Amino acid sequence: MSDTALEAVLRRDRAVVTVALVVIAVLAWAYVLWLAADMAMPTASAPGTDMAGMDMAGMDMGAAIAPGFQAWTPADFAFIFAMWAVMMVGMMTPSVAPMVLLYAGVGRKAHANGHPIASTAWFFTGYLLVWIAFSITATGAQWLLTSLALLSPAMATNSTILGGLVLIAAGLYQWTPMKGVCLRQCQAPIAFLASHGGFRSDPLGALRFGIRHGAYCLGCCWALMALLFVGGVMNVLWIAGIAILVLLEKTVPTGQLIPRISGALMAITGVWLLVGAF
Repeated sequence: MSDTALEAVLRRDRAVVTVALVVIAVLAWAYVLWLAADMAMPTASAPGTDMAGMDMAGMDMGAAIAPGFQAWTPADFAFIFAMWAVMMVGMMTPSVAPMVLLYAGVGRKAHANGHPIASTAWFFTGYLLVWIAFSITATGAQWLLTSLALLSPAMATNSTILGGLVLIAAGLYQWTPMKGVCLRQCQAPIAFLASHGGFRSDPLGALRFGIRHGAYCLGCCWALMALLFVGGVMNVLWIAGIAILVLLEKTVPTGQLIPRISGALMAITGVWLLVGAF
């Protein structure tokens, strides 16, 4: 295959992967927007009654997301977990796109040279598995906050003190060495590849490679995701703001500047909330 033909195929391959990533992100965001719209509908005031538009296959979603409602059922837990998982896919897909596109481009060229590597889908699946696992933890945290009556019907903390503490903790984490190490791995896909043995030829190896990259991403962003409990898990503007911050941190070449500025603002806001609470 000539270099010109190879480049043409490579460009098409990247286009296909780009379209796939966009479709995945759009579908995930559409689901989040649909849930947010349903939650905005008038709800019943009596404890234990279903929230309008949220009665999915008989599940009492009012019990799952508002304080003072009856205990969660397994179906409630499954629904909230699905909500978190889809939201994480929508928020994190844009920021991992550079790495996925790099993988796809190198994979196409390696295949043309007779040394194929595992499909991009294996790598991307491994990455998403990390955030799906995180969604289980987030669902458990929501269950705990709900059982302690610390969440409003909008799935935001109704405790100014708790909100302030979460903001301070997230802000301080933005300045930690752990944040810096993880963020550097996410900011430089080529350096990540070089430091972790390059691409894998077997599917299981590619899956594990994606999990490793996802683990660094989780280490970089988990504290930011905790902020969803401050602004509201279904607050679309808040979700979009966090997703944009994650994207800027990973793709804008400013090193640690963006996380440190945002971290300082978070900590200052948290202190302001705590002062106002007393």
